[in-house]
This record gives sequence, C-alpha cells and structure tokens, in this order.
Amino acid sequence: MKIAVASGKGGTGKTTVSSSLVSVWKSPVIAVDLDVEEPNLHLFLSPAFTGKRTAKMEIPGIDESLCSKCGKCGEICQFKAITLLGEVLMTFPEMCHGCGGCIAICPEGALTPDFRELGEISWGQIGKNEFLMGRLRIGEAMSPPLMRAVKGKLWEMLDTSPKDVIPKDVIIDAPPGVSCPAVNAVMDSDIILLVTEPTPFGFYDMKLAHRAFAPMGKPMGVVINRAGLGNSDVYDYCRSEKLKILAEIPYDRGIAEAYAKGCIISESSDQMKDIFISLAEKIKQNSGEVCRA
Repeated sequence: MKIAVASGKGGTGKTTVSSSLVSVWKSPVIAVDLDVEEPNLHLFLSPAFTGKRTAKMEIPGIDESLCSKCGKCGEICQFKAITLLGEVLMTFPEMCHGCGGCIAICPEGALTPDFRELGEISWGQIGKNEFLMGRLRIGEAMSPPLMRAVKGKLWEMLDTSPKDVIPKDVIIDAPPGVSCPAVNAVMDSDIILLVTEPTPFGFYDMKLAHRAFAPMGKPMGVVINRAGLGNSDVYDYCRSEKLKILAEIPYDRGIAEAYAKGCIISESSDQMKDIFISLAEKIKQNSGEVCRA
C-alpha cells in the first residue's frame, strides 16, 4: 500500500504526520520524501544513508555542421526550448521537458541526446525500514522530472525486495499545494491523506486540494492538525463532502516544542503515540474506499 501525505498549503504538518506514521507503522515501510524542493523528512527520521546518485534528464545537443536550418525542431517544441533565430539554432535547456520530439523529428540528425542535471537521489535505512529522498539542484526550475526519477528508484527498491518477506508499504511526504508537483506525488498512491488545520487559510487550501485530487477517484482521509484552534469550517466541509476525519492532533505547545527539537511527534508522549497508532489502523481500514468526487 502506498500512502501519500499531502496538503493544500505548506506548514500544516505533513512532515509531522509522515514521520510519525513511519515510526508507528507495524509492517516494513519505505519512507519517501517527494518534496524535492524543500526536503526535510530526513531531519526527523535520521536515516543512515547508504547510496546516492545524480538524476539527469535528456535534452537536445546540437551539431551545427549538420543542421540545415529547417526549423522543424522549433515547430514541435511547445515550450520553446529550442528555436531557430535567423540562421542560429538555439537551445534553452532549463525550459526543456525532455520529450525527445525534436531529436526524433530532425531530418539531418543534427540533434543528439545530451543531459541536464536535475538534482540528487539519496537512499538509506531507518532500522528495519528504508528511506528515499530527492533534492532538486539549485537553479533547476522544474521538480516533476526529478520526482519521477525518485519514483523510478522507489520501483527498483520494491522490485528487489525479497519475495519471501512481508511486502513493504510506502509512505510519501508530498510537496504542498495543488500544482504539478503535488499531483505527481499523489497520482501513484493507494490513499491520500490530507493534512490541514482549522483556520481560514487551512480550510481554503484543503478544499482546493480535495477538489484537485478527487477526480483521481482515490480514497481520501483528513488529519486535522492544531485541533482546537480556529473555527468549524473544516469539520463542516468534511461532513458535507463525506470526507472521513481520521485523526486530530491537538493544539498544544508541547507538540510545537518537540517539533522544534527535531523530535518525532508520535514518540513525544503516550497520547501522541496512541493517536498515530489509531491513524495507521484507520488508514488500512479505509484504503479501499473511493472518495466522493
């Protein structure tokens, strides 16, 4: 089972929930940080890293001596990453989405595969569990290509697991928001966990996330962080949309202090441990229920 922990905005407690779920999860699990622009799950889980590699994406390289200046490559590129300016063929690597169309269509073979560095993929161990993360290269504009590379490594880790042991579950710490990176992170999950807070901003962005992810037809549940703060709008919305509230994390100074020290919240008290054990059980119970669109 693959669980994506998502939110409509940053700061609602995605990493708090992700790290705590990994801590209490009974079966073997792979913790994945797909928030590649701002990865911080490792700060709480403290994995022992065992490997890393640079992720790259194919972009076109130009052999000017072969180019006939036909302009077909520029015509096919929707993102204007390659274009003919007068008699000069120019590429803009940061705008390339790596589709390979320009290379395939070039009649002279003047375009050949080159590569752009996206960032770094790292993996390691957290006791009996595994850890995987990506970190976007500074200056790289697009995170989805690196996220796809991280997921490629995840499929490798799942495929190489011994067949005679319990299959590993996956807990994904997704990037915030509802744009391409967030959608890319949750699209392969079996259940989406929306983390929000009962404030006007929290409610508004959670509603955006629910509406953005609902067309995927995946089971969804809600975790309300800082419960006791704000108003009842989140609760009213969940009731009207038949969204199950799977857990409430109380608005408590002690939790904030534990988080500031880099502690896993489920390990900060017996009360918090019980909340997350219950959440883990409810996730497994609700993983087969399709959300209301």
